Amino acid sequence: METRPYVSWELIGNFMTDTFQAVGVPEEDAKLCADVLMESDRRGIESHGCNRFKPIYIDRIIAGIQKPVTEYEILKETETTAVADAHDGMGMVASHKAMSAAIEKAKKHGMGMVAVRNSTHYGIAGYWATMASKEGLIGITGTNARPSIAPTFGVENMLGTNPLTVAFPTDEEFPFVLDCATSITQRGKIEYFARSGKDTPAGMVIGQDGSAMTDSQRILTALTRGEAALAPLGGIGEELAGYKGYGYATIVEILSAALQGGSYLKMLTGSDEKGNKCPYRLGHFFIAIDPEAFMGRETFRSICGKILRELRNSKKAPGQERIYTAGEKEYQAWQERKDKGVPVGEAVQKEFVEIRDRYGLPYKFPFES
Repeated sequence: METRPYVSWELIGNFMTDTFQAVGVPEEDAKLCADVLMESDRRGIESHGCNRFKPIYIDRIIAGIQKPVTEYEILKETETTAVADAHDGMGMVASHKAMSAAIEKAKKHGMGMVAVRNSTHYGIAGYWATMASKEGLIGITGTNARPSIAPTFGVENMLGTNPLTVAFPTDEEFPFVLDCATSITQRGKIEYFARSGKDTPAGMVIGQDGSAMTDSQRILTALTRGEAALAPLGGIGEELAGYKGYGYATIVEILSAALQGGSYLKMLTGSDEKGNKCPYRLGHFFIAIDPEAFMGRETFRSICGKILRELRNSKKAPGQERIYTAGEKEYQAWQERKDKGVPVGEAVQKEFVEIRDRYGLPYKFPFES
């Protein structure tokens, strides 16, 4: 049962929008960035919602390693592709422009792809994939990130958590959306564990001695220092096929860097040679595919829905009530939260109050007595 106080969508949206504007983000861009963060919370993915508002966005703008005004420049373009430079601006703003362009190209030519360089954290990857699925298209996106994953049989954090995210339109009330990192967990989840005072389950993080780490706060410090690494999907070693997650993470790293001639691996630490903070300069890619160029959108939606329903109706394991398909739990989370708002824990409550007081914003939160 949820014990954290809820903050209404309107209040939290207005607060984050006003805060983004207070640090220099233009109004329309600020509204978009706030919406991306809220969408993560709407789907119940708290690791990428308001939990990250201050440390990943506001603090980086204040530190001067992320520009509040996004200069989005097209470097190269064809009828079906484009390469853009975000110039260290807001990753969410650049991503919206990039996926919008990919969708437009797909509607005209069947497929579209845009690669972005010199960007910053783009929020929940599923936001961009579902931009396409809402238009009846297939959406695919991926991004590299600061090094966190060790290669199989290694202990050094080399690859980012590198999500490979896909959204399909269906004939149901919600799309199929697989939005997950290629690591067994992601840094945002460990940040959530740390803020909640919880240990990280054993097997998700590997220390320099090759053993599993569980102290969440210690893990975050060790990850930053390069003294710990996340295990890829499948876990540590080969027994549970960790090499598969390692391989997928590498695919995303290459697609996020090589197509746009950008940064990769240790170039994404956020620190320069002297250890000073610097822009992350991440790379993203966005793909849109129009089923109409194949056997038609309605055929795709119908068969996709039938496959998902057959999977959910298959034989269940003893003791299990139901089988889910990707995107279903996120849809249920929204049904649960749409009239309640965002549940906000103590750590995020303190951050909200700190930000409000710093910028003199006229807000009072329901968790304040």
